[in-house]
Amino acid sequence: MRRRRFLTLTAAFACAPRWGHAATWSGQALGAEVSVTLRGPRAEVTAALEDIPAILARVEAAFSIYRTDSEVSRLNRTGRLSPSAMFRDLAREADRAHTATGGLFDPSVQPLWQALATGGDAAAARALVGWRRVTLGDAITLAPGQALTFNGIAQGYATDLVRDHLAARGATEALVDIGEHQALGGPFRLGLADPAAGLMGHRSLRDGAVATSSPGAMQLASGGHILSSTGAAPLWSTISIEAPRATLADALSTAGVFMDVAALQALKARAGLTRITCVTADGDLRTL
Repeated sequence: MRRRRFLTLTAAFACAPRWGHAATWSGQALGAEVSVTLRGPRAEVTAALEDIPAILARVEAAFSIYRTDSEVSRLNRTGRLSPSAMFRDLAREADRAHTATGGLFDPSVQPLWQALATGGDAAAARALVGWRRVTLGDAITLAPGQALTFNGIAQGYATDLVRDHLAARGATEALVDIGEHQALGGPFRLGLADPAAGLMGHRSLRDGAVATSSPGAMQLASGGHILSSTGAAPLWSTISIEAPRATLADALSTAGVFMDVAALQALKARAGLTRITCVTADGDLRTL
């Protein structure tokens, strides 16, 4: 799983000339550069964009492992949390992704990531991994020694929150980029890139989301930064998943780097995905 999401999709506004008044808000959240571009009447656009920092602040207060006072950090320290509604909602989304991927998506890999990043005992850390040992309910409880990271899904979740906020404010044309992309309206022209092969082509996104995972975007001492709970090595250099929601696309692209073609095709049908794009280590591109 990812400690940080590395942006491998770059957006170009193919529809920009017809947008009329467009404004962009830029910032940072969850280790990613954030960009939100919105079209509409000037007053409504300004008001909608002004609300975004508060939304992202709530997300970071829940899921940032770099903040000692965040909900996930408190859970990891104490092993028990009475979660906010937002935290409980994302934990349920993570649980669904865990089931959909046959356990390949697993937020409990945090001890393993930490061990590999610091030269710790990876075997002992791997023994702590297991999402099914996490108890979800009014309180969330970890098994002894466990710790969670939602870095493989939280950016997608934040992307959906911002998109839904804009739609509720009446927006009909917007592109949200928080390491994952979610389009309201469109189409938007996106460039698909691989860390080794460079720009691989373009995709058109309308009223949907796309998330991309590239294990080679960051290297730990033992290999790529996306970790499997089983110890398996990534099968792809890049996986890009298009889906109705960024939360789903984010989680499944994280797990998808460990899936072969047959497993990805089954996942696409089971999860209602729009398209999966795979890039091999040799730079070959395959679309499912």
